Amino acid sequence: MTHDLVIHGPHATRAHADHLARRHGAHTVVERPAGAFRIEGVGPLPPESDTLAALVRFCAEACIDFGFVPRGRRLSDFGLVAMDMDSTLITIECIDELADLVGRKPEVAAVTAAAMRGELDWPASLRQRVAVLAGIEAVALETLYRERVRLSPGAEAMLAAVQSHGLHTLLVSGGFTFFTERLRARLRLDRAHSNVLDIADGRLTGRVDPPLVDAAEKARLVGGYARELGLSREQVIVMGDGANDLPMMAEAGVSIAFRAKPAVRARATYCFDHAGLDGLLALFPPA
Repeated sequence: MTHDLVIHGPHATRAHADHLARRHGAHTVVERPAGAFRIEGVGPLPPESDTLAALVRFCAEACIDFGFVPRGRRLSDFGLVAMDMDSTLITIECIDELADLVGRKPEVAAVTAAAMRGELDWPASLRQRVAVLAGIEAVALETLYRERVRLSPGAEAMLAAVQSHGLHTLLVSGGFTFFTERLRARLRLDRAHSNVLDIADGRLTGRVDPPLVDAAEKARLVGGYARELGLSREQVIVMGDGANDLPMMAEAGVSIAFRAKPAVRARATYCFDHAGLDGLLALFPPA
């Protein structure tokens, strides 16, 4: 199968593409929409090769993303896009922002970061963090959603293209249904799954209702929905950023590490360190 090297992101230029074409002995550079360039016949490169290392360094210094893409593969070749929520579809970690309401964001954010790096048991860390939220008025969730939840760059453009080409969408999160359900309705996503915050007398109790949407459950939900749709693994795209996303990313033919932790970047098909979520359209054009 012939592959092409695609570079993309807000800082990608024709000069970058021409430089890489010369370095790799390629003769054709095709400009794609939204600042993306396809260099024909380059890659994939051996994982431990000096050539790949040089490419990684060049792109990092230029603040651009790259990927080796099978020639001719289009967005319409896929059938499902599954996404994590916190720090992927949206820019924040909702649990950290909730902890900010009780003045404990730094300690909770530190636990969140360690869990996302895979350094802590995720279910135990979630229960530890949720316990901090005990006593918060439930009405504060709406304020937080309205004032702090923002979509990641490129999210709306990516979803518009995905939905217009008939792909199904799944939001699967270790976060909370209060936020995922609002995003599902707002963005017209097909399905959303996440954890339920326990509320009594108008306040958070500091507990989550079972069953827990942990890493294993995320993978089960992605794989189950794909089978329900009659899709092969190669027709599934998963986007995530933390270690608890790795099992569901393994259910996909294409995995996207979005502003991700090192452990996730190392195992993903593609990494978006600079591009928005619409970088997906640079790799797999809609038409």
